[in-house]
Amino acid sequence: MYKNKKVVVVLPAYNAEKTLEKTYHEIPFPMVDEVILCDDASTDGTVALGKKLGITHIISHEKNKGYGGNQKSLYNKSLELGADIVIMLHPDYQYTPKLIPSMVNIIGEDLYEVVLASRILGKGALKGGMPLYKYFANRCLTLAQNLLINYKLSEYHTGYRAFSGNVLRSINYNENSDDFVFDNQMLSQIVYKGFDIGEVTCPTKYFEEASSINFRRSVKYGLGVLATSVKHRFNKMKLLRSSLYK
Repeated sequence: MYKNKKVVVVLPAYNAEKTLEKTYHEIPFPMVDEVILCDDASTDGTVALGKKLGITHIISHEKNKGYGGNQKSLYNKSLELGADIVIMLHPDYQYTPKLIPSMVNIIGEDLYEVVLASRILGKGALKGGMPLYKYFANRCLTLAQNLLINYKLSEYHTGYRAFSGNVLRSINYNENSDDFVFDNQMLSQIVYKGFDIGEVTCPTKYFEEASSINFRRSVKYGLGVLATSVKHRFNKMKLLRSSLYK
C-alpha cells in the first residue's frame, strides 16, 4: 500500500524463465500489494517458475495473443483486484524494478496519473547498449509523434509504465491492437483524454535474454506508431471518429 492506495505490478511474460526470478526478487515489497503474471503461451517454464516464486495471480494464455493482448489481460485483472496504482514491468530484466518506489510516489502523491520510465532522458539508452538504429528510429518517431498529437515526451516507446486505476478505467484500451503498437495507442488515448504524463530517467540493459523485436517487426511497429498519431490528429480535428477514443 501507498497512502491507502493498492499497488499492483503486472508482468507481461513470454519465455521469461531465465530472467523472471531476478526481476521478481527486486520488486519492492511490501509497498507492492499484488503481482500479476500473464504468460502468453510460452514454450519454457515461465508459469512453473512463477508458481515456485509464489506469485498468486498467474494468467496463462493457451494461444499466443501478442504483446498488446497480454497487457489487456493484465490490466483487466488489476482493475478486478481493485488496483489504485498499476506498474507494468517487463520480466526480462531490461528495466530495473528499483524505480517502482519513485513511480508509485509520483502517482500516489497526485502529481501525475501516468509515469513513464524514459531511457532517453540522460544517456540510459545508448549506455545500456540500445542498437544505434533503434535509438535514431526512437528519436525520429518521438519527434513525429510530439508534432502530430501536440504533446511533448522524451520517448513514447518505453515498456516501463505506471498508471492510476482512474486512467485505466477512463480509456478504451481493450479496443487497441494485440500487437506491439498497443503501447502507443494507449499513450495516444491518455493524451486525448487530457491526462498529463510524468517521466523519470531509467537505465536499461540490452543483453541476450532481454526481449527485442527484429528489424521487420520494427518497421511494422514504426508504421503503426505513425498511423496511430495521424488517427489521433484527425480525431482531434473532427475528421475521423475512432472507437479508440470513446
